[in-house]
Amino acid sequence: MPPRIPSQKWPSVKAPKALAALIRIGWRIKRQGGTSHRILEPPGWPDILFAYHDRVTLGPTAMKVLAKKTGLTPMDL
Repeated sequence: MPPRIPSQKWPSVKAPKALAALIRIGWRIKRQGGTSHRILEPPGWPDILFAYHDRVTLGPTAMKVLAKKTGLTPMDL
């Protein structure tokens, strides 16, 4: 499990930037339903649902939760 990072260290980012960072670190889109619901799969982690429209801004707390599920770090952005 990735180390916990305080939410203050996470910036607010738009959903496409967060998704691009996940793809860079090895996640891939397994399937997509509609414009916002994507199932992402990685090697060695359970699949996750990434359900954010492109116009949505993810705040520090949402980024911290996403990081806990995916192994994303602030440096990956």
